[in-house]
Amino acid sequence: MRVDLFDFELPPERIALRPVSPRDSARMLCVGGESNMVDASVSELPQKLRKGDCLIFNDTRVIPAQLTGRRGDATIGATLHKRIDLRRWQAFIRNAKRLHIDDRIDFGQGVLAKAEERHDDGSFTLFFEGDEPVEVLLHRAGTMPLPPYIAGKRPTDARDAEDYQTMFAQKDGAVAAPTASLHFTPELMQAVHDAGIETATLTLHVGAGTFLPVKVDDTASHRMHSEWGRIDAETAYRLNSIRENGGRLIAVGTTSLRLVESAADQNGLVHPFEGDTDIFITPGYRFKAINGLMTNFHLPKSTLFMLVSALMGRETMQAAYAHAIAEEYRFYSYGDSSLLLPQQNA
Repeated sequence: MRVDLFDFELPPERIALRPVSPRDSARMLCVGGESNMVDASVSELPQKLRKGDCLIFNDTRVIPAQLTGRRGDATIGATLHKRIDLRRWQAFIRNAKRLHIDDRIDFGQGVLAKAEERHDDGSFTLFFEGDEPVEVLLHRAGTMPLPPYIAGKRPTDARDAEDYQTMFAQKDGAVAAPTASLHFTPELMQAVHDAGIETATLTLHVGAGTFLPVKVDDTASHRMHSEWGRIDAETAYRLNSIRENGGRLIAVGTTSLRLVESAADQNGLVHPFEGDTDIFITPGYRFKAINGLMTNFHLPKSTLFMLVSALMGRETMQAAYAHAIAEEYRFYSYGDSSLLLPQQNA
């Protein structure tokens, strides 16, 4: 499909630079079809679902994956993208023309890394020197990797270390937050429980590729970056049992959706999963296990807007986004939410 079919005009003032407080006071656009849109609040989520439904959360934790250092007299920026092993990370490099294989980058605070390999997409494999765990080095020299549409408008500060983590964050490894989960609070989770709604967690370490624009003219030519994820056997069994009992699987965030769909077979059975996924979901995709999605508002011509268009229909999502813009919803990572329930699952 042509990428420009997924374009829309977004006024810059609609981009949220800070989250609302409390988190569950954010607005939520409920979409069941092109003519079925309801303005609500995230705090009303339990009333929008059914007893026996299951919300699926991603428990990845964002690491301080943004680094700035020196290679000789050149300033080199690195955004870690994907862990390769205990000491190696794949990273997108700023000022990459000044970095060569075997060069050493001094990131300060005693953190040194060697450029070992350059990949086809322009990224590098960085080997972090020393004996301390790389996570310790990152907490010493790194900063939170805010999305460019926020970082380009204000500097990262101490508030972001808390604001850009979800309450479910447990497993270090993401360089971007699963932002749909940022809206949840202990009070909302209690209300979810009281309404008889199930919850489950999985892990997908979100990579920096989520920020990358689609640079091709046709979706068939786009290459997704792979990300590591895991669904354990117990969680897979629970998800299958919920579906068998008539409950709907509602992914909280596109990361949860992509991993469940990667783990599901053609009959909708979710299998245990551990490994990389580069699933790219565009209109025409047949969803195997997921029945709905709670997600923030995404960038024009992004793979995530393509994903929600696959779930709900492109015309429906263009209408929903036009409504959100007209009603002054807040967009992107720190913005408002949407609850997408295809009509056959509503």
